[in-house]
Amino acid sequence: MAEQQVVPSQQLVAPVARLSGQPVNRCYQCHKCTGGCPVTAVMDLMPHQVVRYVQLGLEEELLKSKTIWQCAACRTCISRCPNGIDIAAINDALKQRALARGIQPALPEVAAFHQAFLASLKSRGRVHELGMMIAFKLKTGTYFQDVPLGLKMFQHRKLRLLPEGIKNRQRFRALLQGEKGWRE
Repeated sequence: MAEQQVVPSQQLVAPVARLSGQPVNRCYQCHKCTGGCPVTAVMDLMPHQVVRYVQLGLEEELLKSKTIWQCAACRTCISRCPNGIDIAAINDALKQRALARGIQPALPEVAAFHQAFLASLKSRGRVHELGMMIAFKLKTGTYFQDVPLGLKMFQHRKLRLLPEGIKNRQRFRALLQGEKGWRE
């Protein structure tokens, strides 16, 4: 019996569809996602192109693109898509693949913020903004850039000194372990 070969594009479609939970192969390139996206002016790949690149198996181009890091995750794409494809979820899956493969992000400061946000969320079940920003500043080396703004926010009680936890931490941990999308 002849061994069935996997088409190169399917080598990317399957893991991205699994990680993102999105029906990548349903996209028929209507461009409605791109037409509604508020961030296209700064993207190197348009939202519809991200999905097409996944379909074509162009992983290197995707993982090195700025677009996967610039997506605002506003979900306009899913609201406009006739097939309900959430490109922000696809971008998250691609970010995970890039970080897992050690690919230097096109926008390192955005990747550092992404990692600090997820680490903060994982540690307590909710984000502690002050701790997250300290971790972000340590990663980027921009220690004093936002101190005046941070002090204003602290004065107006927008930043908590100590982190808050969640009530059912064990349940959160169980959810975290079951979600593949939480891996860095």
